[in-house]
Amino acid sequence: MELKPVVPFEPVRVHEAPQGEDWIAQVKWDGVRMLTYFDGKEVKLINRKGNDRTRQYPEFTDVPGFCRADSVILDGEMIAISGGKPSFHEVMKRDSLRRDQEIRSAVSRVPAIYMIFDILYCNGDWVTDRPLAERQELLRDILIPHERLQPVPNVADADRLFTVMKQQGWEGIVSKRLNSTYAIGGKDARWTKLKLAHDLYAAIGGVTYRDGRVNALLLGVYDDEGRFLYIGHAGTGKWKVEDWKKITELAPRLRTGTRPFANTPERIKGADWLKPQLAVKVQFLEWTPGGTMRHPVIQGWAGVPAEACVLSQQV
Repeated sequence: MELKPVVPFEPVRVHEAPQGEDWIAQVKWDGVRMLTYFDGKEVKLINRKGNDRTRQYPEFTDVPGFCRADSVILDGEMIAISGGKPSFHEVMKRDSLRRDQEIRSAVSRVPAIYMIFDILYCNGDWVTDRPLAERQELLRDILIPHERLQPVPNVADADRLFTVMKQQGWEGIVSKRLNSTYAIGGKDARWTKLKLAHDLYAAIGGVTYRDGRVNALLLGVYDDEGRFLYIGHAGTGKWKVEDWKKITELAPRLRTGTRPFANTPERIKGADWLKPQLAVKVQFLEWTPGGTMRHPVIQGWAGVPAEACVLSQQV
């Protein structure tokens, strides 16, 4: 394989979609970022982290069957549909498989769809320095779409697309400048993402440490029966150094030898259990099938009593 994997260009998160004739919007797919490398002989599918996923998606290894280029690097998202919308949980059923027999069975049982939105290399030449509009035109010329493989369409009205995403409960939108080049390994505002998210007040029922300082919160809410349920852990967000210092100082005063959660947290090793007396505001993408938050981000101290952290709350 002559083509070496690269780190894909990433959008930055914004709170409003950029406007103007030089911008287009696309659906933000809730899937796995996947680049296809075809040097004319060998095919590799590599995810954003540089892990080889060629075996996991055998239906996309016949590149000449869907692409007219003699050699190519395509960028896109591998998705799976559940309940009429893309589901990260479903596509991970494919992405996590390792045994050949399971993979062959999953091709029809958990159908994957490859949504392609960019091209980096074509017929022996890098095209990353061309404007996005030209790269998209090139994609239209070489791709042979079918039900499992589609180019991602452009939408001129980002606000309208985002409204539709809200109505459908999808992940959000990505906006891109039509004159933007593709910055390998880059992340800047020529590509932006506007994501749907949920806000929640959650009480701290435990903490974990790194180098003597709290580095993650184990969070919970109360259900209608008064049970304190673990809903996930969070270690990123808008908290500053002084906030992490504060919780590190407070944690020993709230420490308890009994796990406060009615269910078993996924992160137990090295955790200190706390009486749930402190609350934070958390933003997250969606609930997982296991009842935990996906991609929780700490927004700040909640300023509400722990008793207000209920499953049915509206923030």
